[in-house]
Amino acid sequence: MIISILKAMQGAVGQGALWGIMALGIYITYRILDIADLTVDGSFALGGCTCGILLAEIGLDPVAATLIASLAGVAAGAVTGILHTQCRIPAILAGILTQLGLYSVNLRILGKSNQPLLKVETVFNGIVDATGLEKAWVSILVGVVVLIMLIAVLYWFFGTEMGSAIRATGSNENMARSQGMNTNFYKILGLAVSNGLVALSGALISQHQGYADVKQGIGAIVVGLASIIIGEVLFGKRRNFAVKLSAVVLGSCIYRIIVAVVLQMGLNTDDMKLFTAALVAVALSVPTFLEKRRQAASYSESGEGGKTC
Repeated sequence: MIISILKAMQGAVGQGALWGIMALGIYITYRILDIADLTVDGSFALGGCTCGILLAEIGLDPVAATLIASLAGVAAGAVTGILHTQCRIPAILAGILTQLGLYSVNLRILGKSNQPLLKVETVFNGIVDATGLEKAWVSILVGVVVLIMLIAVLYWFFGTEMGSAIRATGSNENMARSQGMNTNFYKILGLAVSNGLVALSGALISQHQGYADVKQGIGAIVVGLASIIIGEVLFGKRRNFAVKLSAVVLGSCIYRIIVAVVLQMGLNTDDMKLFTAALVAVALSVPTFLEKRRQAASYSESGEGGKTC
């Protein structure tokens, strides 16, 4: 039992690293831009479907196919941004509209509901053949390398003038506009970068699991939020930006480990969505309860101090 749990945890870390890329994308919209972007479920599947068809039907190099899939996600995010900023559609509704449209787009791309990738060259089996490592270790290796590069690039980018403008737009849009910033452009840019990362994650996960499916993005937004919240609860919000990004990735790995453990303990896979929703609800509630306790304690201390005086 213990050995099977340890093996499951090893695979969970690899999965968590790959899903952590998606969580980074969601972090950009959810925390930095302060936008609830529901494009994610569609752009995640878009990345997987685009990469899958490029590998299976065209025989493109896996790295090139993954990059093109990421660009497809960038385009999807830009569409949501344009609907929101130019058509004045609320952000959450704009995301729903893009997500809905992407389902048909993904079907058009694949030509069917799913595409097997077991017999094509992927990033993972290429490294397995070259190194002789197990697939679980290769997924960890690929995930860690890609995440280190992404965190470094994001840390640099959000320190530039353009990145700072995106952060200012999310923090206080009216103030940013009063400083002469084109907040509509920065919203579109932020949504494009976010969904590009989500599509990158979808492309890598499709290659890892051996198939691309038009429905593989269902519930992705909840998984990403769970990763963000778990990371913030365990590591706190008031830290260096690079640490915040790393906490999101660690939150993704922890979430996957929790899922792997409860599945090994006998949880029915049909209950996974319910379990994820409950986990996110608990994670969101914990900071509120802790803040209430802190405030109650401070009021109590100040009251006792007043009596003493």
